[in-house]
Amino acid sequence: MKKLLEIKNLEVCFYLDSAIPAVDGVSFDVYEGETLCVVGESGCGKSVTSLSIMQLVATPPGRYLNGEILYRGKNLLGYSTDEMTKIRGKEISMIFQEPMTALNPVHRVGKQIGEALRIHEGYDKKEAFKESIEMLKIVGVPDPVRCANSFPYQLSGGMRQRVMIAMAISCNPNMLIADEPTTALDVTIQQQILDVIKNLKTKTGMTVMFITHDLGVVAEIADRVVVMYAGKVVEEACVKDLFANPLHPYTRALLKCIPRVDEKRDKLDDIKGIVPNPASFPSGCRFHPRCEEAIKICKTIVPEEVTLGDRRVSCHLVTQKAKECRL
Repeated sequence: MKKLLEIKNLEVCFYLDSAIPAVDGVSFDVYEGETLCVVGESGCGKSVTSLSIMQLVATPPGRYLNGEILYRGKNLLGYSTDEMTKIRGKEISMIFQEPMTALNPVHRVGKQIGEALRIHEGYDKKEAFKESIEMLKIVGVPDPVRCANSFPYQLSGGMRQRVMIAMAISCNPNMLIADEPTTALDVTIQQQILDVIKNLKTKTGMTVMFITHDLGVVAEIADRVVVMYAGKVVEEACVKDLFANPLHPYTRALLKCIPRVDEKRDKLDDIKGIVPNPASFPSGCRFHPRCEEAIKICKTIVPEEVTLGDRRVSCHLVTQKAKECRL
């Protein structure tokens, strides 16, 4: 497959009382037509990475320290505000995590969906509003005319998220970034939102980058998976390989936390401790304080990235096994 987006050694820092590294040397590619899921606990850098693609990290306090984000070979971090305006919504669109804060509370839904059509497609207000109703039909809103004439507070959480999707796809973008779009929705609504995204991908062939902490969602929609922890990528693999043979202890720990109907447990598994504070990351492997498989070297030396076929992982245990196999 052809690369659509390449993130190379991205470093994003927030300057508050001290320098806080939110994303630290992140690299991965997104291929045309695939669904790539970026997975990890809250605070691991998933959302900051996705916001960086759109140049939506607030600067200040944020700052892009290093790296490139190449879209069709051109570095988006070098684009001006006007140049990024032409990219956002037209080439790359984003569904935000909380639609109630992303949507403008004082404008009707139809007007907000139509804004991108007026900017990128040259529609007048009447044409844009009419097209916004068609977009709402596509994402499965039962009464699109009423919805288009409503304010965000008049809609349920599931309907607001559908509005966000309609807004994101209104200009037929090449790439859709979905930042935890099913968070805070009940299970049935979550499934409906996932179905909408999958159907749109099937019909349009667009590329999807899906940010989530829910591995159940990953198993359903992903082609490939990038696992992040404490601002770094710790593992990358196709979804089948990741679930069948997770290489990094953090990935294995995440998978153990998934409830299974075929197993009887007194309680659910969990990962001890919490994601470390970015202001004081531990030395060595950042996961070692919580890792049940940690060895002495993990506490002091940052693990090197190992490439194994079409997957990669950063773990001393994997590095040692790779060396033993070569011997």
